[in-house]
Amino acid sequence: MLRDTTRIAARAVLIVATTAIAIGYASAFARGGAPAWAPWLLAIGIPAALGAIMALGAARGARGLGSLKLPFAFVFVVLAMGFCLALAIPVTAGKHEAILLGLPLRAAIIVYGIGLLPIVVLPVAYAITFDTQTLNEDDVARVRELAAKTRAQRDTEAAR
Repeated sequence: MLRDTTRIAARAVLIVATTAIAIGYASAFARGGAPAWAPWLLAIGIPAALGAIMALGAARGARGLGSLKLPFAFVFVVLAMGFCLALAIPVTAGKHEAILLGLPLRAAIIVYGIGLLPIVVLPVAYAITFDTQTLNEDDVARVRELAAKTRAQRDTEAAR
């Protein structure tokens, strides 16, 4: 039997990302507030966790993600770069602050880059790969067979 390396890798990434997020949040309880590195853990951990969850949901056994690899990688990179860029931009409030599409630069990066760009990319990627990534007739038959076995086992145990 082939190993499901996609799900194994996604679980490992999810564990590491969740740990990074937890450390980032827990560091806020340190004396003097959160250290300077804490938001960076969140800026990488959150997109990594989202990417891992998407991979777990879309993985098709040993076939992995198929053609969804690129859109998922794109979303991870956009989210991570957006969060990191928003953190890295120096604070310049006032008249001379850069405005992008009606918003201050940091807000524009968050709203347009992190908020809207993945909302456009992911549905298009899923629509393009729908035929290859969704359940086919064999998959549905396996699910029904498993449901029937589970139901029969439950009925047998209940009759005892």
